[in-house]
Amino acid sequence: MKSQGFWNLPNSLTVLRILLVPVMVWMLLDEPTQREAQVSVVIFVAAMITDIVDGWLARKWDLVSPVGAYLDPLADKLMTITVLIMLVPLARAPAWIVAVLLCREVAITGLRSIASQEGMVIAASSFGKLKTVYLGVAIGFLLWHHETFGCDFHSAGIALLWVATFCSVASGLHYFREFVRNTKLTA
Repeated sequence: MKSQGFWNLPNSLTVLRILLVPVMVWMLLDEPTQREAQVSVVIFVAAMITDIVDGWLARKWDLVSPVGAYLDPLADKLMTITVLIMLVPLARAPAWIVAVLLCREVAITGLRSIASQEGMVIAASSFGKLKTVYLGVAIGFLLWHHETFGCDFHSAGIALLWVATFCSVASGLHYFREFVRNTKLTA
């Protein structure tokens, strides 16, 4: 790991993603117009693209750092969970699904923290990666919300949110199983 200081391009993209969270909150305080919905989708998609780009750049340029490794997933969680929470009062996302997703994120973050303190690394599962993809697409559809070209974006977003929730629970169970298995090996 190369120490290049905090303000490199990958960390700057991550900080930008964190700074976009309150912008999304502001945009979703009231029912967005179709134009505001379009802007919110563009901001969300841009944030998700920077999530991919900053990690790729950090690895490519050997700028991986403990701070970046902490902030990158935090920025992703802040954006997705905050937007999901803001979609609940707009009747675009069921509160119980958002609660399940939020509880899973908190539980897995805590579990990974404990595992890290014990010297364990719990690798991301394929379900966890699928959860991220399905959740990002679902949120994009739910942000758009309006019917366009005969496509009911809201219904498609809800269907994808169900898939993301299934993948989220499955990956949560995987992380817990791996933690227990690794704990037994080190005991």
